[in-house]
Amino acid sequence: MSAPQVRFASPRHLPDPAALAGRVVVLDIAFAADGSGGVSFASVTQVFLDGLGDRLAAWVDHHDHPLAAQYNADDRFLLVTKQEAGACPEMITPELVHRTGPVQTVLTHLDLDGIYAAAKWLLGGHSPYPEADADARAVDTRLLSPSPLGETIDLALRASSRDDGLRHRIVRFLTSGCPRDGQDWELIQEARDAYAAMAARTLQVASGYRLEGRVALVNVSPAMGKVDKTYLLLLGQELAEVAVVQQSGMITVAAAFDSGFDFPRLMGLGGGMPTRASAPQDRLQPLLDALNGPPPTSHRD
Repeated sequence: MSAPQVRFASPRHLPDPAALAGRVVVLDIAFAADGSGGVSFASVTQVFLDGLGDRLAAWVDHHDHPLAAQYNADDRFLLVTKQEAGACPEMITPELVHRTGPVQTVLTHLDLDGIYAAAKWLLGGHSPYPEADADARAVDTRLLSPSPLGETIDLALRASSRDDGLRHRIVRFLTSGCPRDGQDWELIQEARDAYAAMAARTLQVASGYRLEGRVALVNVSPAMGKVDKTYLLLLGQELAEVAVVQQSGMITVAAAFDSGFDFPRLMGLGGGMPTRASAPQDRLQPLLDALNGPPPTSHRD
């Protein structure tokens, strides 16, 4: 039997179910959050589920969503919160893969967490290297540092965030025993090395952060070039509890994984990661009001 096809997607942009072969397992892809740029669970996730129907073999995810509880009775869904599982690969076990049975497509999130989850599924629920689960957790929560191998792959992906070809090479590298003498490893290292220029540009952009109470804000214009938004948010969190990046009519807000913030609730979004969320620009002022209190009302005599 041939190996399953691996496809990459995000919660807001799911593929046409008709384009996916056979039984499908979905990994590390959250249910779409309502209220974010017109995207909703009904318009994206529900349409995808309806189109896939009985071909859905399993859906494994660790992002908070108010509708997750409605799927508890369906054995195909393994849905927990971010606090319960810091990363998706730790949820994938040999028992889960065996119970799910053969699949023809693995649809996974396009970040390191999703790529590692896909590799682990292809390996029958076994980790591609001893530190892999810990590396995925470290990268997804940003609480700890990954191993040297995990850091190399993380930086490579951050430098080439739109390169599905690189993602497929990383999956192949992980499922082939992580050989350090092949072309896949050479290309991963090349992508990692290219990250240095982006990191320097991100540091420069971070010099534009301004403080508003508990929040550090920075605006990123197209003229500034490509930046690493995750790194930019982390730099903002060195200045304030909460960092906000304004870019192309959207805001991305983030705080430490263990900070206790629930940004989807504060911005009126229907689900998502509690400590990192994106929303249209018009949600910025309500967010600032919620975090700092509304500005005082001026009165004229």
